[in-house]
Amino acid sequence: MKQEITKADAWLVVCLCADWCGTCKQYRQPFEALAAQFPQMRFVWLDVEDREDVAGDLDIETFPSILVAQGEQARFLGPVLPQTGVLARMLHSLPADAAARPADVQEAQDLLQRLLRADDLQDVLR
Repeated sequence: MKQEITKADAWLVVCLCADWCGTCKQYRQPFEALAAQFPQMRFVWLDVEDREDVAGDLDIETFPSILVAQGEQARFLGPVLPQTGVLARMLHSLPADAAARPADVQEAQDLLQRLLRADDLQDVLR
């Protein structure tokens, strides 16, 4: 699984959420449905409180927040409106914009590396 995700052309889309967040609960089903529209990308739902080992010191102020990576390169980290159309437009545009990088590149890269190093990668990436 990890080898599949770290290939340079592999895309990973991670929704960073919390179980207590009502917006996240409402967004989960549409997020999972969006995954079917992008079969070339791996979609992950990550509860940052259940998986503090992966989330680390990441301070998320707005849910949902999304991490998008291509191979081992973070391309986006930040909050998105809880409308799948917004995320879909971003996912269509990112492959064409090779220069796109998150505002805090180091924070995004650190999160991505923790995610990829997780001992139970199979469980985290579902």
